[in-house]
Amino acid sequence: MAPRLQLEKAAWQWAEMVKPEDITREHIELAYRVAVSACKRGTCRRNCRGNPNCLVGIGEQSWLGEIDENAFHNIDDPNSERRDKNTFVGLTNLGATCYVNTFLQVWFHNLELRRALYRFQNSRAEGHNMDSGEIKDYEPQTICEHLQYLFALLQNSNRRYIDPSGLVKALGLDTGQQQDAQEFSKLFLSLLEDTLSKQKDPNLQNVIQQQFCGQFSYVTVCNKCGRESPLPSRFYELELNIQGHKNLTECVTEFLKVTAHISVPDSSICQSWTVIIATIARAVRVNRTPVTKCFIDIFNPFAHKKKLNTFISFPEVLDMGPFLEGKEEKCMYELSAVLIHRGVSAYSGHYIAHVRDAHTNDWYKFNDEEIEKMEGKKLQLGIEEDIAETAKSQTRKPKCSKGYHCSRNAYMLVYKRQTEEIDQTETNVEVPAFLQELVDQDNKKFEEWCNEMADMRKQSVDKGKAKHEEVKELYELLPAEDGQSYEFVPLEWLKKWLDDSTAIKEIDNSQFLCSHGKLHPDNIAEVKRISSKAADLLFGRYGGISRLGQSSLCRDCVTQRCRVIRLKNQLNEDYREVMNLAKAPLESDESGFWIGKASLRSWRQLALDQLEEDEEETKPNNSKVNGERSTDGVKGDNEEGDGEEMKNFNEDILCYHGGLSIIENDRRVVSAEVWHKLRMYFPKAPEFPQNHESCQQCMRLEREGKENEALNRMMANEQKSSLLNLFQEKNRPTLQKWPQDTDVLYIVPHYFVDEWRKFIRRPAKSNPVSSVGNSILLCPHGGFMFTYDSMLQGDGQHIALLWPAEWEVISRMFLVDQVISICRIHDKTQDNGNVQYQTHPDLCRECREGFIFQQQRDMREYAQATVYVRKVIDKKRMIKESAPEFSVSGSDVEDEREEPKMDGEKDPDFSQSEGGAKRQKLNETGSLSVAPVTAASKSGIRRSTRHRKLRGEKALIVSANQTLKELKIQIMHAFSVAPFDQNLSIDGRCLTDDSATLGSLGVIPESIICLKADEPIADYAAMDDVYQVCMPEEGFKGTGLLGH
Repeated sequence: MAPRLQLEKAAWQWAEMVKPEDITREHIELAYRVAVSACKRGTCRRNCRGNPNCLVGIGEQSWLGEIDENAFHNIDDPNSERRDKNTFVGLTNLGATCYVNTFLQVWFHNLELRRALYRFQNSRAEGHNMDSGEIKDYEPQTICEHLQYLFALLQNSNRRYIDPSGLVKALGLDTGQQQDAQEFSKLFLSLLEDTLSKQKDPNLQNVIQQQFCGQFSYVTVCNKCGRESPLPSRFYELELNIQGHKNLTECVTEFLKVTAHISVPDSSICQSWTVIIATIARAVRVNRTPVTKCFIDIFNPFAHKKKLNTFISFPEVLDMGPFLEGKEEKCMYELSAVLIHRGVSAYSGHYIAHVRDAHTNDWYKFNDEEIEKMEGKKLQLGIEEDIAETAKSQTRKPKCSKGYHCSRNAYMLVYKRQTEEIDQTETNVEVPAFLQELVDQDNKKFEEWCNEMADMRKQSVDKGKAKHEEVKELYELLPAEDGQSYEFVPLEWLKKWLDDSTAIKEIDNSQFLCSHGKLHPDNIAEVKRISSKAADLLFGRYGGISRLGQSSLCRDCVTQRCRVIRLKNQLNEDYREVMNLAKAPLESDESGFWIGKASLRSWRQLALDQLEEDEEETKPNNSKVNGERSTDGVKGDNEEGDGEEMKNFNEDILCYHGGLSIIENDRRVVSAEVWHKLRMYFPKAPEFPQNHESCQQCMRLEREGKENEALNRMMANEQKSSLLNLFQEKNRPTLQKWPQDTDVLYIVPHYFVDEWRKFIRRPAKSNPVSSVGNSILLCPHGGFMFTYDSMLQGDGQHIALLWPAEWEVISRMFLVDQVISICRIHDKTQDNGNVQYQTHPDLCRECREGFIFQQQRDMREYAQATVYVRKVIDKKRMIKESAPEFSVSGSDVEDEREEPKMDGEKDPDFSQSEGGAKRQKLNETGSLSVAPVTAASKSGIRRSTRHRKLRGEKALIVSANQTLKELKIQIMHAFSVAPFDQNLSIDGRCLTDDSATLGSLGVIPESIICLKADEPIADYAAMDDVYQVCMPEEGFKGTGLLGH
């Protein structure tokens, strides 16, 4: 048994032997557990909630042990943000800007580029007077100015990492969208080259071309005469295809190889030959390599930028001499940076950079804010190669020769040209004075921030130490010794008082009071007993209301609880006795009492509930403690309780009028002895002696109900016999095939026919139909709302057609507010058989057009509507024609029957009506001229308008304002078909504009959209990008990289 339950049982154990009137002060203190021993420190793992004297485990540990200064504040050490000696500065990731950070670190370590940028003429910054302090007002504006300032901070900042948001904002990049790093590199270098070309310094104008630009030629060679036609082209990086190759040399060789011979019907290609067809060969030749850096892109640019998980080997030293045309000098490049990409494609994942320091030749890993120095002097790719993108890509890493590295996550390789002699002065790059002034200004702000944080930490620590001494002194006064006066305070308040991070409010005991204004015994687990001296100090310092001293122990609540406990103990004995007495038959001269059979079966549980309710009466209405139930909403004796659990004894034999129920099967007679014992537990239960009469009102209503039932049966039989065909849906007139023996048909709402049939089927449980409400088919002007053609289409579901003889019966048996009919009128002036159909009342043109317009508007402006997507293969409607999937109840089966489809009739499951897209044209008289209808249809069976879902078809919830792209994302989740593999059509019309809304594309509720999927890609890992990038790819459109 849990200690809390043990304490609860011990607190009330005396109640079994003490009568309520014999309760003393000692019993009351036992109920409130005043004499329970206090727990000592170290004996309890957590606070004993059932013991009001336990003051252990409420948060005192942090105040009584050794002082930990870090516990008095939540301010990190500002020195953790300080740059360590001989380390580099990181860059903050602004969301998805890791691809920017990696290239900024690579370009920063390019000393030639950094030195050139520092020489960039910044007239705005140099125009400020550094001595007068005007430099403080300077803010970079252009992209070059931002890059200058950023490089200066990376070189001499005191911060561990800096924020590149100024440059990113100047470029206009979206910080929340991942972009292709290769594309960013190309555009940024192009922008930088264009900006530097406008400088006056000639050494700056061509610095990008001199450092990064190489040249190759597309050479066309005539196989007849050997004449070559070179087409030179510049390159800033080599884009190599790694698929099918194992090392970098193979990739370069394939890039430069001679292509297959081509026959070109153009004699002007080779001037030495005048034949009509010239056979040529094409190749790529490298003329010049970059002076300092060579960027090699080994990322596969195909298949939606999906990365190949192929290991590729690349050397630390790359010899480009064999690939140069006509040059024999050495052209050696050494590896200076490796850009790593983790992820599936260029538009997701994470980028990091491994860069070699030009000063020390040590390798560093740059991962946004985090910078890690490699052990030794060698490049170590580390865990980057242990990350498997997919299960299928887990291939064994091949062994690498000395001086080579293997990687399947390398995105770009950067090689630096070797020089015979290294001038030490070239590795030192001085920051210009105006930039250094800006850096010093930022460092000063950083130092001020560090000092401010240190002062705040010191203040918090001093405050915490003072609070520590105060709490320690007060906590030692909390325990109440035997014989001392005491008070009760909330346990939660004590915990918050000992928790320095929580704002301390005044002490509030009001929530623990009983209805007598004292401490309720059930709330003893929520309070703690402390000495009056400690209570005076706490209330004096923090304030509070409802102080609970020794006089707050409630005698009335203890007395009531004692009575309930004794009754509960006696209940089991009384239950057995009552059930035995109830089995014995009554004597012939003995009078009994009526009780409900259900009440007798469950009276013990009802008695327990009643005792608990008596106990709840001592608590305040707003007190909800110890799991008590709210009694709000419990119905009274005279309220309906169909299907509700019984709450009160004998309520099962009460009628709605409060009298004895007329249903004798629900009650029985018990002896007076049984009733008196039950009366002890249920003093408010209704009492009905054996000779008590049943409710007269219920008996009268029963007689009237039987009479009405008989009348309804007679009425139903009469109406059924008079309108048998209408009830059985036999021999029904239709507009598709107008009957030959009449020119007039009458119209009533279909709702009227449905309600009338329900009454005929179940006259005893349904109300009779008394009137025909034809006004619902009319507009406010009294005109008819449907045309002949619309009734042939969807509007026919709202009406029912009657024969003239049936209309006479309807008019006699029911009240009719408006007669509606449709007449067939033969055109006697022509012999072509054309007829006209006229409704009475006439069609209201204005309301009809407004009705159609509203229908069209609803079709275009719907929200949360259902459309159906069917996946088709080989231009067939369905993967497999199968029976419809549906589950209907018995009453729905009759409504779901469909007539067989005749020749010339369209299947609504496979076609979409376009009638809602155009307004119907009406002639001047409101009637329509039509040719005779020849299509046969089976009469008497109403077609269901409910959509029949086929196997393999899925329903989607869409809105008119969502785009086709968003619909494709939903289809991807439902069918696992990527959006770029989806071909959607509706009624043979292809849906291609991904940015258009469904409303503008004519997709209406209940539409059926056909999905034809292209052949799936071999690896579905590329679909990860579709989940992350739901909008059409725009790349760097609208950014500063494209001059916007």
